[in-house]
Amino acid sequence: MPTPPPDQPPIARLRREPQQERSRERLQRALDAADRLLASEGLEALTTTRIAREAGISVGSLYQYVPDREAIIDALATRYLAEFDGLVEELVAVALSEHWDDPTANVVWAFASRWRAQPGYRALWLGSHLTPELEKADRQNKRIIAEAARRVLVAQGHATDSEALARKCWIGVLACDALLREAFRIDPDGDPATLEETIAMLRAYIATAPAADADQTPAFDVRPATHATG
Repeated sequence: MPTPPPDQPPIARLRREPQQERSRERLQRALDAADRLLASEGLEALTTTRIAREAGISVGSLYQYVPDREAIIDALATRYLAEFDGLVEELVAVALSEHWDDPTANVVWAFASRWRAQPGYRALWLGSHLTPELEKADRQNKRIIAEAARRVLVAQGHATDSEALARKCWIGVLACDALLREAFRIDPDGDPATLEETIAMLRAYIATAPAADADQTPAFDVRPATHATG
């Protein structure tokens, strides 16, 4: 069985970790403010002065924890990736407890919903602003998603667990990520046609994985299906 990927590495470059509850709350307010600015005005709006003013704290208080603007972006990215990992684990938990007729569509629509609901995440990931540390963390996040996809397909009885399946899940995640970015570049809500084509492509690709029962054909129906985008 493929080895699960390691936990997401921390990437936030904090000057020091807040120890008191009030200090932690102040830092969270700053990150919330940065998220709002990123969502409404873009990366250019993220200056320490703007963030402090939006958060209702002094610039000096902000500098106690973050040395510069880039550290704030890293801290935001860490939070976004942790939230995304949480979504992945929720999907796996549900997949282990109930049957899905179309796991591919369920997962793609769940990810699209997260992109739709997180304009700050969308603004950061659609730009060309990822540092080498963020790119490394983003790649590790994709490894976690691919491992989760493998677990979902096996739990749902759609494929036999194998290195071949793990490889297909990894390639599928890379393709899905590129197409999600394109869908949300076209439309802030995610271009429906691009999302539907993404699902159809991934469904057909994963259908070539070894079936759970050697006497059965692959479990996915590769014909197009209609799904709500909500």
